[in-house]
Amino acid sequence: MYKKLAACLESVRKKTDFRPKAGLILGSGLGDYADGIDVEAVVEYTEIEGFPVSTVAGHKGRFVFGYVEKMPVVIMQGRVHFYEGYSMPDVVLPTRLMGMLGAEKLMLTNAAGGVNESFRPGDFMMITDHITTGVISPLIGPNIDELGCRFPDMSEVYSRRLREVIRKSAAKCGIEIKEGVYVQFTGPNYETPAEIRMCRMWGGDAVGMSTACEAMAARHMGLEVCGISCITNLAAGVSDVKLDHKEVQETADRVSTDFKKLVTEVIAGM
Repeated sequence: MYKKLAACLESVRKKTDFRPKAGLILGSGLGDYADGIDVEAVVEYTEIEGFPVSTVAGHKGRFVFGYVEKMPVVIMQGRVHFYEGYSMPDVVLPTRLMGMLGAEKLMLTNAAGGVNESFRPGDFMMITDHITTGVISPLIGPNIDELGCRFPDMSEVYSRRLREVIRKSAAKCGIEIKEGVYVQFTGPNYETPAEIRMCRMWGGDAVGMSTACEAMAARHMGLEVCGISCITNLAAGVSDVKLDHKEVQETADRVSTDFKKLVTEVIAGM
């Protein structure tokens, strides 16, 4: 896997020598966020040797290098999901590559289902912790010693410092920010009402199909991590509404302007 990462790094370096300090993975509703930054270079996933390609509709599938305010960033426009059939090491390969490119901080965004019954579609939730019992760890298998230690500490996956940055950024933007625990499952099916009740018993506030595995891989490398979920729907059993991807996309699009404003403020404050 490290040889594969090195080959990916070499492919990107042939396209650009831009050195990011922060990485950003875009979730639903933020797909066009990178189009509005000061772009220095764009590298399509298909141009990177051995790189997994997103198959989800609406995901552009490219790295965008540039500046958000004065922060040099690499933005992942279209993430790779476990449910697409990729192995977990391939799912987190882009995260690891961003770290190898120079990113020291990582901001994760996603669309999520609300497990906490006080949440409403359109809310933003700062991720304070996560539960990955429903997916295999991206660190299973031979350890990549060049990236991190065999048994990495996960007592503070989501940086306390960056959480405070998110709180201050939300207040500055006049945006209410919820806080909670994110639970990752494999997808692509939505969870059953019984699974959502289990999530609530575990202490989960939101549920989704990405993000936590990326956060684990980033912390393994020593990156400082933060995350924000857009609550696009209420999870199964919380309401009587039938779940479908159209509702997720519609809610994400409705609040995208505020989400973009918040992301920009957070990155500027990093």
